[in-house]
Amino acid sequence: MLQDAVTDWATGGPPGPVRHLAEELRVDTAVLLEGLSDLAAVEALAVRHGRDLAAEGVWVVPMGGAMNVSRYARLLGPPGLGLRLTGLCDEREKGFYERGLTRSQAALTDLYVCSADLEDELVRALGAAEVVDIFRAEGELRAWQSFQRQPAQQGRPRQQQVRRFLGTKKGRKIRYGRLLVEALAPDRTPPPLDGLFANL
Repeated sequence: MLQDAVTDWATGGPPGPVRHLAEELRVDTAVLLEGLSDLAAVEALAVRHGRDLAAEGVWVVPMGGAMNVSRYARLLGPPGLGLRLTGLCDEREKGFYERGLTRSQAALTDLYVCSADLEDELVRALGAAEVVDIFRAEGELRAWQSFQRQPAQQGRPRQQQVRRFLGTKKGRKIRYGRLLVEALAPDRTPPPLDGLFANL
């Protein structure tokens, strides 16, 4: 409900419904994420930690791409609702986040950057072989093996192949964002995710 209200506001709708819901739900922090696969991973990690982020006043916001961060930071940060902002982003999108957070007077220290992207962080944390075991358990071993035989994949490191496979089918990144986090041992959480949760 809050996500729908802020999406409407971000596309020109009225701010009233968002303000009302934020006050009613006692939201004081917004976590700005690029998209739904990041949301799936963060929600799964919250469950692993036994945390109810919404009850803690933390709103996890998938923005539909890093280029939207300036708009969301302006609406939700000091110039708008006055929420504390934090975020998780890919290395190549860091500049968008830094500019958006700076313009909204939010702290850059609350930004957590994945070395390539979140999928890469998760694959490295688990190891490619373990991720392939998850593909097998999910009934996607044949699709994975067919993907590996493609000429473009020949000679590429297994980790890169696995990461690329995750993005080849709509919805796969979202599905595996949750599954890969669920497979993590407690001491293998990637540093950007670990840092984000330590600061919430």
